[in-house]
Amino acid sequence: MTTAAPPIIRRYFELAPAPETDRYFALFADDALVEDEGKEYVGIDAVRAWRTEVPLVQYTITDLEPVGDGLIVTCTVAGDFPGSPVVGLKFHFEEFDEDHVKILRIRP
Repeated sequence: MTTAAPPIIRRYFELAPAPETDRYFALFADDALVEDEGKEYVGIDAVRAWRTEVPLVQYTITDLEPVGDGLIVTCTVAGDFPGSPVVGLKFHFEEFDEDHVKILRIRP
């Protein structure tokens, strides 16, 4: 199913579970906004800080839904955290281009 996603989204889910973070952070625009668990992280430094607090997990993509100019990717997320696995977590890629994710909102 990931083959139907734009390359930047495929790269996100390829790099997100990896411990090497430089290539992962290169996916984000300098002024990116990430929302996770109701908190917003604005700018690459804030995105880096958010990422250091998030455990490494595995993603299983279960659905792709185009919405306007964006894309909602629904996943099952599993890892070493309470409540694992989380089924139906939605990654709202609201703004992105070929090179960078600009707005990502992660919601149940």
